[in-house]
Amino acid sequence: MASSIIESHRENDEICYEEDVCKQKFLELLEEISFPKGILPVEIIEFGRNRTTGFVWMKLKNKKQHKFKQINKVVSYDREISFFVENGSISKLTGVKRKELFIWVRISSMFIEDPSSGNISFAVPGGLKAQLPISAFELEEDEKRNSKD
Repeated sequence: MASSIIESHRENDEICYEEDVCKQKFLELLEEISFPKGILPVEIIEFGRNRTTGFVWMKLKNKKQHKFKQINKVVSYDREISFFVENGSISKLTGVKRKELFIWVRISSMFIEDPSSGNISFAVPGGLKAQLPISAFELEEDEKRNSKD
């Protein structure tokens, strides 16, 4: 499904396929929208962005699960992730789920309503949302070392 969405937004896209360049472009995007740099994985083999529509997509090497230690939450990332960006907001997100008890719940958007609160909100398709500390999504030490290489 994400592939068909990606294809519909390819006109006027900036696309990169080199892993280091993709990673750098993605980290620049997160900084541009004031998001923590550890919120999504950076093992990206394709990165595309349509600045006109705000559409972004990424293709990862493999599906990935990551545990955010500070908040004890497990998140699953599909090989393809897509979303729309605005300052402080990621919407219409596909390819990201979090584990709640024994089930996986799709995350549909992430946003920072008030940067001074130190919280980031995550919404699911039904409209429910949870707020968590932004600090829990900064790059972890091993990721920081790898991002400097």
